[in-house]
Amino acid sequence: MTLQLPRRHLIAGAAGLAVLPAGRGRAQGVPTIRLGVLSDFSGPYRDWSGPTTLACVNQAVAEATAAYPGLKVEVLQADHQNKTDVGANTVRQWFDQRDVDAVVDCNNSAVGLAVSGVAREKNKVFLASGASTAALTGAQCSPNTVQWTYDTYMLAKATSQAMVKAGGESWFFITADYAFGHQIEKDATGFIAEAGGRVLGAARYPFPQTTDFSALLLQAQASGAKVLGLANAGTDTVNSVKQAQEFGLQKRGMKIALMLAYLTDIHTMGLPVAQGLVLTESFYWDLNDRTRAFWGRMKGKTGAFCPNQMNAGGYSATLHYLKTVAAMGTAEAKVSGRDTMARMKAMPTDDDCFGPGSIRADGRKMHPAYLFQVKSPEEQKAPFDYYKLLGTTPAEQAFRPLSQGGCPLV
Repeated sequence: MTLQLPRRHLIAGAAGLAVLPAGRGRAQGVPTIRLGVLSDFSGPYRDWSGPTTLACVNQAVAEATAAYPGLKVEVLQADHQNKTDVGANTVRQWFDQRDVDAVVDCNNSAVGLAVSGVAREKNKVFLASGASTAALTGAQCSPNTVQWTYDTYMLAKATSQAMVKAGGESWFFITADYAFGHQIEKDATGFIAEAGGRVLGAARYPFPQTTDFSALLLQAQASGAKVLGLANAGTDTVNSVKQAQEFGLQKRGMKIALMLAYLTDIHTMGLPVAQGLVLTESFYWDLNDRTRAFWGRMKGKTGAFCPNQMNAGGYSATLHYLKTVAAMGTAEAKVSGRDTMARMKAMPTDDDCFGPGSIRADGRKMHPAYLFQVKSPEEQKAPFDYYKLLGTTPAEQAFRPLSQGGCPLV
């Protein structure tokens, strides 16, 4: 059933959830769970994150409040501006002044790491559905954080090893100069070497100030590498690919590997530019009957875009969190984010975007990864019909082994 979601979805009559602990709530009666969607609503990552992720979170809220009468949820939103201090200060204010219980998204790795620290300090829940750095389940793991959609290890492994096996044994990286770019370049370099390839060089650029990639592309071309690895995302990825096409890199035999890209990016580029590109995602709307059902419920709620893996991650993480809250009782769930996260890990996950899964002790949400190739314009049969599946990596192989992450919780 398609549900139309208001910003505040209230359903009366929650037996047994009538009183909050002292100082936790501002209203008498049934306590309210407050979710803060912290994302990019105005910058280079806006098109594939903020508004569409917010719509998907709202969808999860609508489904959960319909399934669990008495569950009350309020959704707040804020723009982190891709600045660590802005993100950290926003969530600190949410926790201290707005009684926010959980933060969702944070589609910037540096911001995500900062928010994870604040959530741990305040004993709240962080549903990192957008931040990709594998450090969130490694040395900087937290009992208050779950990393939902993907991470740099998964993205780097599937794409780089497939490219090396296809003959792309020499690489040059163009890398965004912040936590995500550094981590995914490092991870990919290791997987390339493991597969028998080598990295000839890399060029880092200031983020988010860079729009002209011509000098970097010339360095890549001069390196003689067979593969250009783009360790960036969003508008930067789109601009890099378009400018690489203008330089004729692919016509000269240099393949382009997208370390992090989304259906939204392909939509923005258009199939004439993007055709043939290889990328890894954990969700695609046309993957199976359940993913198609999810897209059917979201149509008309996401503007010009179809949900991508990050947006789906926001929906899935929110839904599992609210299922956990309903199982615990809202009052109990609001007391301790750490206890709520432990309960989330104990419950199996299952939704239309990712199917059955689980959450490991280090906070890593486990599900398969999919290697896709972008279709040619002639192969497209319907709107957003952009991918053909090249291969599937099972969950236990897609993500870093639990023993190798260095998480103190393990």
